[in-house]
Amino acid sequence: MEQINNLEVVPCTDSNYLKPFRVHYSQNGTKKYWDFMRTHDSVSVLIFNTTSHCFVLVKQFRPAVYMSEWERSKPKPPEPSEQPEGTEGAEEAGTAAQPEASKPGEGDGEKAADEEGVASPPGQPPVAVGLTYELCAGLVDKPNLTLEEIARQEVLEECGYDVPVTKLRRITSYRSGVGVTGAMQTMFYAEVSDENRVGEGGGEPAEGELIEVVTVPLHEAMSFAYDEKIPKTMGVIFSFIWFQSNMSPKYKISTNV
Repeated sequence: MEQINNLEVVPCTDSNYLKPFRVHYSQNGTKKYWDFMRTHDSVSVLIFNTTSHCFVLVKQFRPAVYMSEWERSKPKPPEPSEQPEGTEGAEEAGTAAQPEASKPGEGDGEKAADEEGVASPPGQPPVAVGLTYELCAGLVDKPNLTLEEIARQEVLEECGYDVPVTKLRRITSYRSGVGVTGAMQTMFYAEVSDENRVGEGGGEPAEGELIEVVTVPLHEAMSFAYDEKIPKTMGVIFSFIWFQSNMSPKYKISTNV
């Protein structure tokens, strides 16, 4: 998971997961338009292991997060008043010299090493910036299955726990990515024990999934949720808060920061 090579950004002309559109409309007499993506709804599951009193999360590499951090780390072009030497002649000719856009892996900086000590090529951020902690989750792309059945499959495939559908508690549904997709995600809660563990999890390799199963102790949950140095989704934060409000009294353990 820590070795990411041969990064290349190309136009997306066809996708099984995202379909870009532009909608034109009028609002209060003003003509407007908005670009959006049509995508699948999804399910997510907050898993709590009652044997170890730990939450079970997944950790995986997210290219979108990684590339966002890579773009953010790029040097900003100099302001007009900070023109580098040697560009005066080009300005007069109307073709001011511009720095070449670098590609992932190119640059003059020293090699960066991620948290695991794996070196990245010069100019490329460490892989760790693209690894995120998330709830077990999956797309709603099986019309013959209920949301609960899809959630059960994801828990088994990603985390290795066999949870009966009847043991899944629906927390709530909400819109995600409202500025871009507006897709619906439904969140469930599942209590498991070590006896429910029937596999290692890790996702489906045939589908390109490479997932690490991780645990967060109950007494560290809120500190984990609010630690900005730990890359995580909003689903993790919200679900931990939900657990603190609805379930922690049952276990008589404080989850305060």
